[in-house]
Amino acid sequence: MNDTRQFHLLAGIMTERDTRSDDAIYQSLWEAIVEHRLSPGARLPEDALAGAFGVSRTMIRRVLQRLALEQLVTLRTYRGAQITSPTPGEARDVFRARRLLEGALLTEVVDRITSEDLQALAQIAEQEHHATREQAIRLSARFHARLMAVAGNASLSEALSQLISRTSLIIAVYGRHRAGCPCEHPDLIALLEAGELAPIQTWMHQHLTGIEASLDFTASGDALPDFEHLFGHHREQNAS
Repeated sequence: MNDTRQFHLLAGIMTERDTRSDDAIYQSLWEAIVEHRLSPGARLPEDALAGAFGVSRTMIRRVLQRLALEQLVTLRTYRGAQITSPTPGEARDVFRARRLLEGALLTEVVDRITSEDLQALAQIAEQEHHATREQAIRLSARFHARLMAVAGNASLSEALSQLISRTSLIIAVYGRHRAGCPCEHPDLIALLEAGELAPIQTWMHQHLTGIEASLDFTASGDALPDFEHLFGHHREQNAS
């Protein structure tokens, strides 16, 4: 899958080609990881996942490889796949990279953003407002990916997709004391409507720094999740 399409999948910019079953499985596993329904260290046996989704192990292997590229899953020889456990140092590196990259892209975003883009961002922010904490993590990732997609810089799509996904995992792991959604994104939308770059860049830097400062760097992992409970409905939908 090309990098731009993976970024658009995260951003919620979908096409007919994006409804393939491996994309659906990828999205389901991605959401389960960032919503912390699959914990760091949890094992991901191909046969158990294939049975839960009602697909071949080959398809599961492709999806796991995609998740490994985003460093959400670690593939180990003879031990199979497991959810990545990010270290505090890796977490800080990710936030540092996000601040640099998104701050730089905001210049293009401000120049290119349209009323349709603002409306799409407002819809995501509204969903965040009513979301559980776990859902809000996923929606926040979608908000940032949708915002950065406005820049139209295809060469940075892969890096952004990986950083945003890894941030979601980091928040799911270390942000356990954050209650619900902080719902700060409407403030950014108001700044985007005003169109002044400097306040927008300042907001983004403070936003990402504030999230990083709120993290509690402790973690634990689970052994083997109940894949039937998490993903069995996909097999039933495919059969119908």
